Parts: sequence; structure tokens; C-alpha cells
Amino acid sequence: MEFSGKIIAILTPKSGVAKATGNEWKAQEYVIENHDQYPKKMCFEVFGADKIDQFAIQMGEELNVSFDIDARQWQDRWFNSIRAWKVERVAAGAPMGAGSPVPPPTAAPEFIPGDAKDDLPF
Repeated sequence: MEFSGKIIAILTPKSGVAKATGNEWKAQEYVIENHDQYPKKMCFEVFGADKIDQFAIQMGEELNVSFDIDARQWQDRWFNSIRAWKVERVAAGAPMGAGSPVPPPTAAPEFIPGDAKDDLPF
């Protein structure tokens, strides 16, 4: 699944040690808001110090986030987890959901000296 929008919040990082293996872990949550007529927000998680560093998400960035949703049970309650596995930056100035940008012109127009009036004072 994918969600596109602007990062509007970076939450406090979480870390700990796994009970089963004793390995350290780190997770970071972010809130992204889309640009629909009625904007929706989504809080997603990046798990692992390597992924957090690789994605290097900053406040205000426009991103496309690919994620998986999973649920887990704890004390007779269920909790959803939205975990990002890929983050792509949206090109500056490109509208959301746009395909490829319009290519620049292939050749500059030629200037022929007799075509324009010489209005310059020098």
C-alpha cells in the first residue's frame, strides 16, 4: 500500500531490548498528511536504526510511503501497526500523483538578426 503527503510531525524515537534475543531495537514514528480536499493523516513507523538513517525523513518533506499493515493482540485488545518499508521523496514542484514531468524543449529557437527590431539604445 502507498500513501503520499507532507510530513507534519516526527514523534519521539522508541528503543529497547528484545526479551527473546537480547538484541537492541529502535523505531521512529512519523505523521504524514495527504493533499485531498478533506486531508487525511496517517501515523507510520520505521523500524530499525539502519532504516531510520537510510530514510532520513525530515519535517515538511513531501513523500510517497510504501507500507504494510499488521495487527497484534495485547491484553485482550488489538492494535494496528503501519510499518514503512520504502520511502521516496516527491520532486519539488511536481504535483502529487503526477506522472512523468513534461520534458524540456529539445532545441532553443534560433535568432535570426533581421527578425527583431533593434530597440536597444546602445
